[in-house]
Amino acid sequence: MPKILLTGPLNDYSNQVLSEFGDLVVASDTSESTLLQEIDGAIALVVRGVPQISADVIHRSPDLQLIGRSGVGYGNIDIGAATARRIPVVYTPGAGARAVAEASLACMLALTKKLLFWDREMKAGNWQSRFEHQGGDLEGATVGIVGLGRIGQLVAEMARPFQMRVLAFDPFVDATAAAAVDAQLVDLDTLLAEADFICLHCAQTEENTGLINRERLAKVKPGAFLINLARGGIIENLDVLHEALEEGRLGGVALDVFEPEPPDVSHKIFQSQRCLTAPHALAGTHSAMARIFKSMADDMAALFRGQRPRFVVNPEVLDGTPETTPSRGP
Repeated sequence: MPKILLTGPLNDYSNQVLSEFGDLVVASDTSESTLLQEIDGAIALVVRGVPQISADVIHRSPDLQLIGRSGVGYGNIDIGAATARRIPVVYTPGAGARAVAEASLACMLALTKKLLFWDREMKAGNWQSRFEHQGGDLEGATVGIVGLGRIGQLVAEMARPFQMRVLAFDPFVDATAAAAVDAQLVDLDTLLAEADFICLHCAQTEENTGLINRERLAKVKPGAFLINLARGGIIENLDVLHEALEEGRLGGVALDVFEPEPPDVSHKIFQSQRCLTAPHALAGTHSAMARIFKSMADDMAALFRGQRPRFVVNPEVLDGTPETTPSRGP
């Protein structure tokens, strides 16, 4: 049978669906040199994680018919090269949105309730710490959401039961859409100055790479918490975050994404007791991954059968019009 190359293992459902069309082969590693060798002869490529799928990789296999992306972000794939070869790239917008939104709320609660601090103090036998420190509340606090797409809208909706004020910055969303989730659209400087929690949920683009930099962090409300579950490159670098923590400008940070990935954990921010981290894992819940894999596998199978996929990044390569056009990001 022909070969379908995977940059990471899939679940049973995806394996069953896609094995109808080819032998599933997991790449030895995700370096460009390895992918250039192992994609030769592949009729499809499944992209898990964030390996760089360059034009050279896309052009290496003359048999390549389609690319499947198990997620919403596709900045690591050269879409232009795929489009030039009329190779559709399917992706899975919205499938993991709820998992990320829930993780955003979990980070807010963990930071303001000082869960890591209390856990550490309790295990050290410091019962007296309960009289010396206090946590905070979500009730009455202001959350600032940068990126009011699927995930940002869910975060806004989840903030309602906590009676939080919701600000949002998103140049692609109008006031009517924001009002539907009880969010007030403001400029970024206003959001940074007024938000107690700053949640990054925007797609990383050329324009917003380094959006959160030293200059903007200087405008943050003192003691605010910053949560990045979007992409690492939206923040200028870890140095500026660490400086803001040390100066008290930020009360804490929660980071699930980094630039590069994996990050250099010898960086001093990883020793900070006010820095909560995860290895780009918070979107990968059981339910979210099941939805992501099903959406991707079903759309890839549809293309193999000459049918129309639901979600495709570059619909112009198809003769028909896909049911759903790409979003600009989470």
